[in-house]
Amino acid sequence: MEPNLEHLLKIAKELSITIKQVEATATLLDEGATVPFISRYRKEVTGSLDEVQIAGIRDRLEQLRELDKRRESILKSIKDQEKLTPELEAQLMAAETMAALEDIYLPYKPKRRTKATIAREKGLEPLAERIFAQENIDIEAEAANFISEEKEVKDANEALAGARDIVAEWMNENAEARAAMRKIFEKQGVFKSRVMIGKEEEGQKFKDYFEWEEPIEKAPSHRILAMRRGETEMVLMLTAQPDEDAALAKLEDMFVQGNNAASEQVKLAAKDCYKRLLKLSMETEVRLSSKKRADEEAIRVFADNLRQLLLSSPLGQKTVLALDPGFRTGCKLVVLDKQGKLLHNETIYPHTGQGKAMEAAQNVKYLVDRFEVEALAIGNGTASRETEAFVNGLNLPKTVQVVMVNESGASIYSASDVAREEFPDQDVTVRGAVSIGRRLMDPLAELVKIDPKSIGVGQYQHDVDQSALKHSLDDVVMSCVNAVGVEVNTASKQLLTYVSGLGPALAQNIVEYRNQNGPFKTRSELKKVARLGDKAFEQAAGFLRIRDAKNPLDASAVHPESYPIVEQMAKDLGVTVQDLIKSNELRQKINLKNYVTDTVGLPTLQDIVSELAKPGRDPRETFEAFSFTEGVNEIKDLRAGMKLPGIITNITAFGAFVDIGVHQDGLVHVSHLSDRFVSNPHEVVKVGQKVEVTVLEVDEARKRISLSMKGDPAAAKPAGGGNRGGNKGNRKESEEEPMDDFQAKLAKLKGMFK
Repeated sequence: MEPNLEHLLKIAKELSITIKQVEATATLLDEGATVPFISRYRKEVTGSLDEVQIAGIRDRLEQLRELDKRRESILKSIKDQEKLTPELEAQLMAAETMAALEDIYLPYKPKRRTKATIAREKGLEPLAERIFAQENIDIEAEAANFISEEKEVKDANEALAGARDIVAEWMNENAEARAAMRKIFEKQGVFKSRVMIGKEEEGQKFKDYFEWEEPIEKAPSHRILAMRRGETEMVLMLTAQPDEDAALAKLEDMFVQGNNAASEQVKLAAKDCYKRLLKLSMETEVRLSSKKRADEEAIRVFADNLRQLLLSSPLGQKTVLALDPGFRTGCKLVVLDKQGKLLHNETIYPHTGQGKAMEAAQNVKYLVDRFEVEALAIGNGTASRETEAFVNGLNLPKTVQVVMVNESGASIYSASDVAREEFPDQDVTVRGAVSIGRRLMDPLAELVKIDPKSIGVGQYQHDVDQSALKHSLDDVVMSCVNAVGVEVNTASKQLLTYVSGLGPALAQNIVEYRNQNGPFKTRSELKKVARLGDKAFEQAAGFLRIRDAKNPLDASAVHPESYPIVEQMAKDLGVTVQDLIKSNELRQKINLKNYVTDTVGLPTLQDIVSELAKPGRDPRETFEAFSFTEGVNEIKDLRAGMKLPGIITNITAFGAFVDIGVHQDGLVHVSHLSDRFVSNPHEVVKVGQKVEVTVLEVDEARKRISLSMKGDPAAAKPAGGGNRGGNKGNRKESEEEPMDDFQAKLAKLKGMFK
C-alpha cells in the first residue's frame, strides 16, 4: 500500500521525527516487516528508530487509514442521497477525528422515526424555520396557520411543540454545538457514583464509591474502571455529566438571539434538546472516551509489568527438582533435566504426620543425590512456606539453591491444550509442577505458554478493551522473545510462534522438521522447512540461535545477510571469524568506516562488532536467590514496624504489591514507595525486584497489609529482579486504592505547596 503523504506529515509532526523516517518505516511495515526486525536490522533505513517509535507509527497509520475508510463511506452515502455540496465535501475532508466526522454526517445519517420526523410529517417544518429565524412575529397567529384535523394538529400549542421538536433536532445535529457540548462534558463533567439501595452489604468491595465524585478529566484509570465495574455488578449508580445550568447556558448562547416570543420558543427547544438528546448522547461519548483513556493506561501498566516479568532473570540450564505444595493432598514433585525434560514424578506428604514427613525427607534426599539436582523450586501457593521450612530442614548440599517460584497461572497451563500436547500421559498436578520448575529455569520460555491475562500482573484486565489488550500484550511478548533470542533446537512451538516472521503455522513446521531430521546444524537449513520462504527467513533468522553450530555467527544476533561483512573483516585482518569473537584486541583494529556501503551504515556495523564481543549472550540479569524472613509465614505473624524482605509482584497506578511470604501481598501505596515524590510507580520499582519494606498496618479481617519502602535504598531507582511474581490468588482484581491512603497523599501534597 502506497503511504498517504498527509498521513506521513501528520505522524512525523506528532512523533517529532522526520517524514523520511515515517515513510521508510511505513513502507517496511506494509511489506510485512515486524517491529522487532525493523528496530534491530533496519536502522539505516529508519534513522535508528526504536520499537516504541515504530509501533507508534504502525498504530497511528492504522487509525488514520480507518478514518479514511469511514470518510469514504460517508461521502458515498451523502452522494447517493444527492446532497453532497463542495462545501460539505471540504468539511468532511478536513475532519481530523472520528467524532468530528460523525458530527458532520449526523444530519444525513439514515435515522429511525423521531419526534422531529413526526412533526415534519404534520407539515410543521415551515413553522420551525420561522421560529428559528427569531424574527419579531406573532407566534400564536403563525402557529394557528398549521392547525389541521387531517394532519392531527389540534391547536396552536401542539403546532409549536412539534416545531420545537424540529428545532431541537437541528441543534442536536449542529456540528459546532456538539463540539462545544463535548468540550464541556470533557472539561467540566463530573463522575458521581452512589450505592444502589439495598446493596450496601453485598457491595462492600466498592465501599469507597458509595458517595463519590470527581472531575472526569482528572479521574485516574483504576478509579474509572472500579466505578464502571461497580455499575456493571449493579452495586453503584454512575453518572458522568457537567453542571446542567452551565451546559444549557452554553447551548442557549449559541442559538438564542434577541428577546422575543420566537426566541423564547428557541430557548424551550434548547432545553429540550439538551435534556432529551444532547445530554444522553454526550454522556455516552464521554463515558466511552474516559473508558478508552482508562483502558489505555491500564493496558500500559499491564504491558510494563508483563515485560518486566517475562524478562525476569533465568536460573539457566540446571537440573531442577520442583514442588507444587499442598497439605492434605501432598506435594507433587517432579525432576527436570537441564533442558526441562521430565525425568521423574511422584507425590510426597511432608505435612500429614511424622511418618509421612520422614518418608518424604528420604525421597527428596535420594532424588537430589540420584539426579544431581542443582536447584529446588517451590510454588508459592498454599503450604509454600511450610514446604520451604521442610526442605530447609533436610540439610541438602549447599550447592542446591532453594527458590520460591511464582505459580500464578500454572493451573491454567496444566489444564490447557498446550500442556495436554506436551504431557498427554500425565495429570494436571504433574503438569503444574513441571511449569513451576521450568519457570525457574527460563521464565520467558515457560510463560509464553500461558494467556498473559492469567499471569497475575494486570489490573482490571477483564474490564478493558480485549482486542486492544491482546494487541498490546502480543507486542510485549514478541518484543521480549526477540530481544532475548530463541534456541531453535530446543524451543517450544509456543516460543517459536512469537519469533519475528514466524507465527503458529511456521513454528509447528519447524518443530516437525526438527523431529524428523534432527537438530538444525545451520541457519540456512531453516529454508528447508515447509512454507518458510525468503521473507520469513529474512524476518526470523537473526532472532534464532543455533548453539554449537559450525559457523559461530549462527549462535549470535548477527543477521545472515551480514555474514559476508564479518567474513571480510576477518579476512582483512588475516584471521578467522572465531578469532574475532575471541579477541577484543582484534576487534579494536577494525575500522568500521571501511565497511560502510549504500545499504549498511555505522549503526549496523556497531551492532555487529558489539555482538561479536558477546555472541548470543542472554540480555537478562543474572539470577539471584532470595529468602523470606523465617518465622513470618502468615498474616497473624505481622506487627507494625517490622522490616521484611519482599518481592514486587504487581505494579498499579496507585502503588506496588509486595510478596512478604504470608500468602497475602501487601500494598506499598505510591506515597510510600520512596522518600521522594513519585507520580509513576514504574519510575522506582519493577516486577520481580527485591525490596525491603516496613509494615505500617495490618487488617487481618479484611486481609489488607499496608507497607512502606521509605528509607529503602532499593527505592531510589529500579534494581535487579529475580524470577518471582505475586502469590496465586492473593489479591482480588477489584481491590482499589484505599481512599484513606489517597487522602493522606493529597494532604501531604497540599502541605508541600503551603
